[in-house]
Amino acid sequence: MLKEDILSSAALIEDKNLDITLRPKQFKDFVGQDRVKENLLIYIEAARKRGEPLDHILFSGPPGLGKTTLSQIIANEVNASITTTSGPVLDKPMDLAGILSNLQQGDILFIDEIHRLNATVEEYLYSAMEDFSIDIIIDQGPKARSVKINLPRFTLVGSTTREGLLSAPLRSRFGVLEKLEFYPWTDLYKIICNSSRILSVQIDDKGAEIIARRARGTPRIANRFLRRVRDVAQVRGNDIISEDVARIGLEMLGVDEHGLCDMDRKILETIIRYGGGPIGLKTIAVSVSEEEDTIEEVYESFLIQSGYLDKTPRGRIATKKAYEHLGYKPESDSQKKLF
Repeated sequence: MLKEDILSSAALIEDKNLDITLRPKQFKDFVGQDRVKENLLIYIEAARKRGEPLDHILFSGPPGLGKTTLSQIIANEVNASITTTSGPVLDKPMDLAGILSNLQQGDILFIDEIHRLNATVEEYLYSAMEDFSIDIIIDQGPKARSVKINLPRFTLVGSTTREGLLSAPLRSRFGVLEKLEFYPWTDLYKIICNSSRILSVQIDDKGAEIIARRARGTPRIANRFLRRVRDVAQVRGNDIISEDVARIGLEMLGVDEHGLCDMDRKILETIIRYGGGPIGLKTIAVSVSEEEDTIEEVYESFLIQSGYLDKTPRGRIATKKAYEHLGYKPESDSQKKLF
């Protein structure tokens, strides 16, 4: 392995460890998503009074809004163990059976990206969620037989960035459905201030505000920006994140004053080059050299909710706001060219 690769891997590990460190452990420390928190606290208290495990919970929303963090907070609040896995990892029914058989009464099973579950595995999950049992096949051919395994009453917490891809039978088995929304910059400001204290980073009000306003409504991005701007502060800013240091750091990352990154601008410019749209996702993906799923899950949600992009049955359309932000003059329908 090259020295550069080793350093890159070390940086990724450090960032991952810092993400874990910055995650709140209790609801009182979790900033934002007030409606979701209030609902969960009621459900937890009601289940505690009944002496029952929580009902199954599905969190949906764009990446980085706190779905994984909330699942861990729930486990802490109900004093239960949590087992974490993801949809793509559960390739075979026996993978799921092995995890389920090791759960204890009241434990929490967290499945990230649950919409990517194998169809066969998903069918096994139905009986586990509803009847707390699974049937597994032992041996093959004439000797094959079905064995029923009873499971303890557990809580499944699913997380998805693409709720529309969940099958109706799976979705209907969740008793609690909570959708996480993008955060206002004021909540991100509080998160950045909290994270800076944990990281022992000095930051002034203006520096924190600039990072918060450009963090795309996403705590994970806010914390990532904070760590990178911290690097700039240590080299060029006397270890203090000021307004100027924050601007310099975010410019180095290619983030403009409205939080758009290089890829956001490439996507919008591609649509504008095609007369403003409508243009298909596949064409955009080829033009910007990015996967279709990544564009849909990572970039589109923010662009749509921020008013830069419209999604129609015929394709994506750049809005007037996108034209103005990128310095283009919107074309009338008669001026648009066909490509």
